[in-house]
Amino acid sequence: MTVETAENSRFSSGMLPGAVRHDWTRAEVASLFALPFPDLLYRAQTVHRAFFDPCEVQVSTLLSIKTGGCPEDCAYCPQSAKYNTGVKAEKLMNVEAVLTEARAAKAAGASRFCMGAAWREPKDRDLDKVCAMIEGVRALGLETCVTLGMLDRAQAQRLKQAGLDYYNHNLDTSPEFYGNIITTRTYQDRLDTLANVRDAGIHVCCGGIVGMGESADDRIGMIATLASLPVHPESVPINMLVQVEGTPLAGAGTLDPFDFVRTVAAARIAMPRSLVRLSAGREEMSDEMQALCFLAGANSIFYGPKLLTTPNPAADRDLQLMERLGLRSME
Repeated sequence: MTVETAENSRFSSGMLPGAVRHDWTRAEVASLFALPFPDLLYRAQTVHRAFFDPCEVQVSTLLSIKTGGCPEDCAYCPQSAKYNTGVKAEKLMNVEAVLTEARAAKAAGASRFCMGAAWREPKDRDLDKVCAMIEGVRALGLETCVTLGMLDRAQAQRLKQAGLDYYNHNLDTSPEFYGNIITTRTYQDRLDTLANVRDAGIHVCCGGIVGMGESADDRIGMIATLASLPVHPESVPINMLVQVEGTPLAGAGTLDPFDFVRTVAAARIAMPRSLVRLSAGREEMSDEMQALCFLAGANSIFYGPKLLTTPNPAADRDLQLMERLGLRSME
């Protein structure tokens, strides 16, 4: 029996929609990407409906609490100090300013408030303020998420004690392509941070970026790696590269929109209980492309005018699109 035949057998028997697996092979994920587009979307929708209301979308807002000056060399990132992108290094925001932004996000319909700092890893003294932000945001009735770079076990425990709900730390791409994008930290560094976060009892937000010049096999490898983690990330952001002048990836070729949708669908099938989030790049997506992503199983978006330093669709555009599609915010 071929891999594709075996996959078809699992699906037709009803095993796939109800099964959460952690043993996905690259060959199995590749068989998903190789499906005719209607068949892939049908499978993704079937899995999605087994675990979620297909008309609900979780809405998050992202705020840069410390912008620029990062020592890492991530080739896509305008906040790297190594590139001349016009992004100036700023100090960590004060707690009350962050809480003002959180109140506005909640009033606009967000249920999760995400805070990002451009660090390789946080210093312990910085965690004092971040923990105060987490406590304040939670007191407003919002879920909390932060992305601060690498964490050791003690730092993860401090964030848990402050009440952190989610920690974001993306794998970005496949293990094989990773070295073409980042040289200042290893793939294992990222996996170690994820393990520290998970061991602390914090939910994991982990996904990647597509459209960086990677091959289809690299997109397959990224999904297979995520789906083979001991526990699937509770949130899986799928980002489309936002090309920023001054970064090494400025001028990179554009990704076929259907390849992006296929990546979303494969993530939904391989990680059925995870929220699959449309993250960076939505500003460049048509309404029709975003609708296909929702059909492919995406059920989370970032809402607001900016993602850290890059543009995001205006809030009213998002609301209008959700209304046209009959979608509603997840409580």
